[in-house]
Amino acid sequence: MPLKKTDKLTRGLENRLRFFQEIGVDDLFPVPRRAPRSEPGTPSPALDRLRDEILCCCKCGLAAGRTQAVPGEGNPRAELLFVGEGPGRDEDAQGRPFVGRAGQLLTRIIAAMTYDRSEVFIANIVKCRPPENRVPARDEVESCTPFLLRQVEIIKPRVIVTLGKTSTDFFVPGAAGGMTSIRGRFYEWKGLPVMPTFHPSYLIRNEGNRKIKQMVWDDMQMVMALLGRK
Repeated sequence: MPLKKTDKLTRGLENRLRFFQEIGVDDLFPVPRRAPRSEPGTPSPALDRLRDEILCCCKCGLAAGRTQAVPGEGNPRAELLFVGEGPGRDEDAQGRPFVGRAGQLLTRIIAAMTYDRSEVFIANIVKCRPPENRVPARDEVESCTPFLLRQVEIIKPRVIVTLGKTSTDFFVPGAAGGMTSIRGRFYEWKGLPVMPTFHPSYLIRNEGNRKIKQMVWDDMQMVMALLGRK
């Protein structure tokens, strides 16, 4: 039975409030969180072998300065793949992607989308930390992205969300302008829909800017709709 207009408005408002609550806007009413709708996938031997390969990789100069590589983590059969730029200090220390302050915000965004972090997969363009968290150099990206391509091939996500300009440039080459003009619509990469959006660290640097948070919410709403999570 089709939802009434008032029901759709109520659901939309509930989702919007949940999103802002999860990403740290404290002046809104709390909304009960929905339970995850799917269980994490079974282990993937192919992904495990790839992880071992990444951990001992020395194909570029980033390997010399790392504490450990950060292969990525999540559901081996995730329908949603998030791709960032590269590990930071906390990720380099723990060997896990997005565990610092930006990672905590990404986890809240994922929860606001009615997913558990274990249901999605999170990776980066490069698997080792660039010095001083600089943007990865072209040769570093070229050396490391074959690992990411193999992860995509194994996981077979339904949607890729690129976090920030570096990952967007890889999946949406030639897109003109900054993230404000690129985001807000799907692009196609090898038959997969790609949604560019701001990196969580950008939201943190612009913490008081509700307009940017609204843009991210709009982007994630489109992803949720495509995946049937609305």
